[in-house]
Amino acid sequence: MKTESVLEKVFASGELAVTSECGPPRGALAEKIIEKAKMLQGYVDAVNVTDNQTAMVRMSSFAACVFIKQLGMDPILQMVTRDRNRLAMQADILGAYAHGIDIMLCLSGDHPHFGDHPMAANVHDIDSVQFVQMVRDMRDKGRFQGGDEILNPPKMYIGAAANPFADPFELRVARLAKKIKAGTDFIQTQCIYNLDKFEKWMDGVRDRGLHEKVNIMAGITPMKTVGMARYMKKRVPGMDVPDELIKRMAGVPKEKQADEGIKISIEAIERLKEVEGVKGFHIMAIEWEQKVPEIVERAGLLPRPKEFS
Repeated sequence: MKTESVLEKVFASGELAVTSECGPPRGALAEKIIEKAKMLQGYVDAVNVTDNQTAMVRMSSFAACVFIKQLGMDPILQMVTRDRNRLAMQADILGAYAHGIDIMLCLSGDHPHFGDHPMAANVHDIDSVQFVQMVRDMRDKGRFQGGDEILNPPKMYIGAAANPFADPFELRVARLAKKIKAGTDFIQTQCIYNLDKFEKWMDGVRDRGLHEKVNIMAGITPMKTVGMARYMKKRVPGMDVPDELIKRMAGVPKEKQADEGIKISIEAIERLKEVEGVKGFHIMAIEWEQKVPEIVERAGLLPRPKEFS
């Protein structure tokens, strides 16, 4: 079923879509999320709002999305299965749609062990694939998961995540196929540093014709320092940071490493533009939102189409 979301319209136009993200503040600070969102205004088609990212307590994604919507921008509601059972998830989806939020990303979420409440219970009433299917059925069948009819079903444009670099690599395409079968409309990938491996994953995606069934957005995260690059290589699960990239970052003075990290991201976007099946870019400048306009402009992703907003 077609939705009315701006992101779907951009994909349908054949333009490369661009999204970014805002991490909500660790306090009841509306001005913080508004400040971050304004940095992105006019440079992206929609803004992901993370849901207790890295298992750290923050303002809810739902509330932060409302503030972004009030700015006339298009938020992407992120929701993780870690923190809610299916009743709470469906309730929040209805509430978000009632506020005009019509794009969402269905995720599992980081384990509480990595956050500030390691003693917190994982809910995981359903997994991320079942989550996608539940949202699709709410939209297309107009039914709650329990079977009852929904009054004014939420016409969500449904996103999910994919990590082309997780082990075992051989199962990554099959995992994507499951999410597409469940009802995923678009995919945002893990941060891409190993371009060769990503392109190999895309070969597998095209071999199964999956690139024609879902809109894939390549994940881009600029490195600020060589220390960040080393940390992501050694400590972040599912991340693939080639040694050549670390050597390149280490080969420039400390004060110029941020500029080098941005240059690497722009080069990656330019190369990935040529990969068949890549329909856009998700730029995750973690607590560095002010650099997104520069990356978008220098990568030739402007102007953003305004007729769909």
